[in-house]
Amino acid sequence: MDGKRGGAWRAPPRRLYCACVRTIWLVGMMGAGKSAVGALLAKRLGRGFVDTDAMIERTAGISIAELFTREGEAAFRKREREAIENVVGGALVVALGGGAIAQSGVRERIAESGIIVYLRARPETLLRRVGDAVDRPLLKGLSREERPRRIAELLAERRPSYERAPIVVDTDALAPGEVVDAILARLGSFV
Repeated sequence: MDGKRGGAWRAPPRRLYCACVRTIWLVGMMGAGKSAVGALLAKRLGRGFVDTDAMIERTAGISIAELFTREGEAAFRKREREAIENVVGGALVVALGGGAIAQSGVRERIAESGIIVYLRARPETLLRRVGDAVDRPLLKGLSREERPRRIAELLAERRPSYERAPIVVDTDALAPGEVVDAILARLGSFV
């Protein structure tokens, strides 16, 4: 606009951005930053935020690590599918557990209800971010020397599912706010 009718043109507020994308699904390995980035992204967009691992912990009344110990990974994955179904299609930002998208049918289900964003990080970055990994069931009981190999194995198994995401953001050198900026810049082509 030239200012003749109400002043100069202004961009709409960020929270109106990408209003037609239903659910924004954040996927990636443990330590990629899904929870931290998801909370910030939801705030910037004026949406609700759901971390499916936290949702499962609230429902079960125990930690994910304890759930793995008591019920096993298969039972956890079943709960994870139920959590996904409870939020699918909502105008939310959802952080999925690292292995969720690799489950049969999950990628297709979430892709039909929104946009998938893969937060990619190198194994050494993931290891640094997860620290001693005491609350990470898939790394539990592993020595400091064994953890890098296990992270690499998990990443190799899951990478084909992750890499199919329409938006991929490398998080290694970025702070959570910078990752949010990168996601918002890429979301523009999906609205």
